[in-house]
Amino acid sequence: MKPNHLFVTGGGGFIGSNFIRWVLCNDQKVVVTNLDALTYAGNLESLVDVDERFGSEGDARYRFVHGDICDPAIARRLVSGKSGGSDTLPPVDGVVHFAAESHVDRSILGPALFVETNVKGTLTLLEACREELAERPRDFRFIHVSTDEVYGSLGPDDAAFTELTPLAPNSPYSASKAGSDMLVRAYTETFEFPGIITRCSNNYGPYQFPEKLIPLMITRALQNHALPVYGDGLNVRDWLHVEDHAYALWTILCKGREGEVYNIGGESEVKNIDMVKRILETLRKPESLIKFVTDRPGHDRRYAMNISKIRNELGWTPSHTLDAGLAATVEWYLENQTWWERVISEAYRAASEMYLASTS
Repeated sequence: MKPNHLFVTGGGGFIGSNFIRWVLCNDQKVVVTNLDALTYAGNLESLVDVDERFGSEGDARYRFVHGDICDPAIARRLVSGKSGGSDTLPPVDGVVHFAAESHVDRSILGPALFVETNVKGTLTLLEACREELAERPRDFRFIHVSTDEVYGSLGPDDAAFTELTPLAPNSPYSASKAGSDMLVRAYTETFEFPGIITRCSNNYGPYQFPEKLIPLMITRALQNHALPVYGDGLNVRDWLHVEDHAYALWTILCKGREGEVYNIGGESEVKNIDMVKRILETLRKPESLIKFVTDRPGHDRRYAMNISKIRNELGWTPSHTLDAGLAATVEWYLENQTWWERVISEAYRAASEMYLASTS
């Protein structure tokens, strides 16, 4: 199926905002409704160009709604296709669920919020969709965006994660995502719900919140600040460009099999310390900026994704090489200093509050 009206949750975040931009630019007919609570990682300034290009009056194809995914009334209203704007919107026939607390360090400090948003929020959305489809059956797809972290940690010689790898989460964040994955699975089995689970490796690219590894190292290096590296820096991650992720999600939405799990990875495994050194080399900054710090509790040693299933079944494969993708990402942060400085200073939050006040 090819959706006409997408309901995206958490579209103010890094992956969600890039997905919305990619979809609207690559399909000339699809309409997108974006629900975001605008917590610390939700940033309307990441969607200014989208709102200007696709959210204008008249034949608008993009609408933003401020709200909490844990609110059943909001979830049900939006799934029904009523965004509060035009009454001519087609019914929602696709949901892409990004909304989640996602930073491991924050989950260690406060696990309860992660369970509330990631588990209860997913349950609320599933129930809203199930109730809507019971009243108005139609072709429909629900994509639940998850993470490779639910699989746990690999040793240096272990085979990459497949969709059949048992779940073994090691942080409150990954445990909450595993819980939401299991809810989606249960709904597909019990209620024949049209859900699909995707699990991606570490994303990178433009508009990423500067607490994550790559933007943190870029922005700190640009300010000549110390670059904190956990433990010995030998933890390995598989890097996926966010635009490749967006294309994979669209492919799964249109062609994926309901009830399935699809791994999405960039096939680019790199040790954290090597990634930091590559960034410093690109920026022509000295390695003396690197500062090793105490490792985080439960820090997974290695992630790697086997993407044979999505490649063989759906024909998707990553198009960005890490060298080219990283160079373009560094260049984006160089050219968009105002954006990341406003994130670091939290000025973007005040701007969001002003926007919401003006539209209330």
